[in-house]
Amino acid sequence: MFGRLGTGELILILGIALVVVGPGKLPELGKSLGKSISEFKKFSKEVKQDISLEDKESK
Repeated sequence: MFGRLGTGELILILGIALVVVGPGKLPELGKSLGKSISEFKKFSKEVKQDISLEDKESK
């Protein structure tokens, strides 16, 4: 899911985010990031379906 990021890298990113954003805003940031990822996956799935449909129609 996270590509080639290991546990150490994720902890480092979380630590940097905690320092930059602050502990109060971190849950809000996580929620926004989760929604963005979800929307991107949904969009990607729709594009793949459209391409597949166009491919089937062209044959």
